[in-house]
Amino acid sequence: MRLLLLARGCSNFTRKLSFILGLLALTASAGTLACGGSKSHVSAAQDTQTETSSSAHGYSGKIAPDDGQWTRPAKDYASTRYSSLDQINTGNVKNLKLAFTFSTGQERGHEAAPVVVNNTMYVVTPWPNVLYALDLTKPGAPVKWEYQPMPTPASKGVACCDVVNRGVVYDNGKIFMNTLDVQTAAVDANTGRELWKVRLGDINKGESITMAPLVVKGKVLVGNSGGEFGVRGWLTALDENSGKTVWRAYSTGPDRDVLIGPKFKPFYSQDRGRDLGVKTWPPDSWKIGGGTVWGWISYDPETNLIFYGTSNPGPWNADERPGDNKWTAGIFARDADTGEAVWFYQYSPHDLYDYDGVNENVLLTCPSMDRPGKSWCILIATGTCMCWIALQERCYRPSPLPISPLAPASI
Repeated sequence: MRLLLLARGCSNFTRKLSFILGLLALTASAGTLACGGSKSHVSAAQDTQTETSSSAHGYSGKIAPDDGQWTRPAKDYASTRYSSLDQINTGNVKNLKLAFTFSTGQERGHEAAPVVVNNTMYVVTPWPNVLYALDLTKPGAPVKWEYQPMPTPASKGVACCDVVNRGVVYDNGKIFMNTLDVQTAAVDANTGRELWKVRLGDINKGESITMAPLVVKGKVLVGNSGGEFGVRGWLTALDENSGKTVWRAYSTGPDRDVLIGPKFKPFYSQDRGRDLGVKTWPPDSWKIGGGTVWGWISYDPETNLIFYGTSNPGPWNADERPGDNKWTAGIFARDADTGEAVWFYQYSPHDLYDYDGVNENVLLTCPSMDRPGKSWCILIATGTCMCWIALQERCYRPSPLPISPLAPASI
């Protein structure tokens, strides 16, 4: 019997001479490990049923039983990157052996976690952002197809921190991916045929895309990179069937551009006021103020909110941008349908040290801080510690004590 162990990508692969994607096999004798008693065995006959359940029912707000797939960059909408598969454990992990290797042939940093759907593994490379589909049902996992989006070579010149790509996402029979030259593409998951491709920005203005998209309720969420090069950060929602823009929310500028309106109810007084995305900057500096969205996005179906961080303000020389430089270096909660801002918390007002705020936001159920029972919270890894933001009874604003030492939590 052979099992596949999916190794998630991380930035530690950066600047390796080559990237080898390795999977491990576990050979088990009779009586040592039985497929019949494991939660993780998925047969080929289950493929159609599995795809239907993952695309039609979606995320329920809790960790669903594992079906042997990994359809999103961070596993689920809560960004847990957690699998409950139990065939590999402390008792048999010593028996793991190499099953196969796959080299992309690229020498730059690989930061994308592979996606696994219907016995197919999807791997995307750094520039030139080639997408590979590997057949996990055959020995050696041969390539089923490859998609070459052909991003312009000039885009490498506007990548501040290597020409990386942080992953793809699967939804409704399609793989969605970004390219370094500010394009997003939809590809047929079975054949690799391009369904649509749209350009969202301009590399001549310093923009690029390195983040992994997320699909929420038929919308592909994509953010830009380039905060070091005088760009203006944004998050854009695209229709997953056509690629057309549904909404775009900027990280700096007047309220109408940031999609701040009646729903916006930040807890802290310094985050209240009209057009703070303009007033907390020197004149017109917000137009090149950074706050890009190159990290990951989380989603809670119960409140229909997406959560994501914004990056450093620009330029790096903080003396040139006095003020809090909103809405950079913080976390937004937005309505997934309209993009309207619901709340914001700024970790680093007037960020001096490029701390950013794009850390992954893990949605958890945590002990309540001020009364018995459970409340809802977001786990954040900052540059110095693990912290959590409590959201009382899934309300729309942080609690009075938003940043606290990490407390015991259950996923």
